[in-house]
Amino acid sequence: MSNPNTGPEKKPGAISRIGRGWRNMRGEISRVVWPSRKQVMNNTGIVLAFMAIAAVIVGGFDAGLSALIRLAFGG
Repeated sequence: MSNPNTGPEKKPGAISRIGRGWRNMRGEISRVVWPSRKQVMNNTGIVLAFMAIAAVIVGGFDAGLSALIRLAFGG
């Protein structure tokens, strides 16, 4: 907004906006609680196990439906 006594406000330049964004980002990163190596390894193992289970389930559905379609259409 413009102030009638000082005229229109100037927007900060691109360089100052980038600098302010960089400072804000560094401040936010310093507040992040990073997981320990043990937690990361545990979570990675859980994700890989669930992916393997999901692959088996999807593969089972695929094989079952393929067999059904071959049976239905005599392929």
